[in-house]
Parts: sequence; structure tokens; C-alpha cells
Amino acid sequence: MTAPDGRAPRVLVADDQTLIRTGFRLILTARGIDVVGEAADGAEAVARARELKPDVVLMDIRMPVMDGLEATRLILREAPDCRVLILTTFDLDRYVYTALSLGASGFLLKDVTPEHLAAAVRLVDTGDALLAPSITRRLVERFASGAAHSPAVPADLSALTPRELEVLTLLGRGLSNTELAAQLTLSEATVKSHVARIFAKLTLRDRAQAVVLAYETGLVRPGGAGTGGTSVR
Repeated sequence: MTAPDGRAPRVLVADDQTLIRTGFRLILTARGIDVVGEAADGAEAVARARELKPDVVLMDIRMPVMDGLEATRLILREAPDCRVLILTTFDLDRYVYTALSLGASGFLLKDVTPEHLAAAVRLVDTGDALLAPSITRRLVERFASGAAHSPAVPADLSALTPRELEVLTLLGRGLSNTELAAQLTLSEATVKSHVARIFAKLTLRDRAQAVVLAYETGLVRPGGAGTGGTSVR
């Protein structure tokens, strides 16, 4: 899969370990993905992103000079169409939760397989989010209640219709569009339209922010239960 305009995604790799940067560059280049640059710390990542305008940034969290969280915030503020994938050693990492709330499109463990790495880059470049529902739900459940609300994730849900609130609740529980369609007895096309309207009304980038928002607003509570019942179709 390539970007909507037919070209391969352009990637910036930000990690303070040279071997990881080199390894990811070799893996992606061998699979037809253009690695346009590397950065060894967060400040360099921001500067390189400003200069190179990549489609996707692979971002380590713990880096010198400036960490990956601040770098993510600055990059997405300047280039909201850029996609950031967080690189982490542990799947339940409180910093990953913060990165998702700042607008990162997902996260990858550093021991990711070459095939998964390339597929993840291509996926987020199309505008989707990289979420393993079970891991993401556990991550958000663990850290959402104690986290300060991020201004990058709006909390006002009054613009949503009852049906859209229901869809957002199920998104927060990690359901895919196919699962949403089955749960709500709707076509996938209708579900996609609901999801698109939710993102537009709440200025959400992708499903990652939708999951965070659902927990931070109490629409979904730890344990997987939503506050809303089943609404009328």
C-alpha cells in the first residue's frame, strides 16, 4: 500500500541509538519506503522535520536534549498532517499514553518485525492509526484517570448526535469499523461516515485520539464499560 497519491511515504527516524536508526533505515529502504533523514535527539528531530517535511516520524521517547514527547508536540503543532509513530521498549508505558494524547498515531515496540514496521508506516501514512486494541485499552485504562487533560484532545462532546456518541464509545473500547458495523447493524460505509463526522466535529486526528478522548471524558471507563447505553439506530 502507498500513500493516496501513489507515492511511498517519506520517513524520518528519531532515536538516540545509532544501531536502531540504521536498522530501521535498512528495513524500510529495502521495502520501498524512503527514509529522508535521521535524528539523534528530540531537538534535532524537530529541526529535521521542519526541513524535510516527512510524512511519518518514527519517534523514540527517551532521548537527550529534548525528549520525544516535546518533539512530538512541536512537530504536530507545525505540521498537523505529519504522522508520528512512537518507538518504545514497553507496551504499557505512561509516556506512550501522553504521546497518544498529544496526537501520535500509534506506537511500536522496538523489537517489531521488519514486515510489521513497514506495514505500520504505510498504514499511518494513509491517515489511519496504529492501535492494537487490547494493548491500547490497557494502556489508556492504566494512565487516563491520573493524567492531566491535554488541550490537544477536546473534551466537549455536545456537538455529537446520540448515534455519534455511541460510535465514539465503541471506538474507545477498541472496536474496528467491521466490528462497529456488526454491533450497530449498520453498513461499514455508514460507520465510516459516522467516524469521519466525529473526527471533524471534535478535530481529532485519528482513532488513537478518539480512544484517549473516550476515556478522558468518562465516555468509556476502565474495565471496558461505556457510560452510554445502546441508542436507537
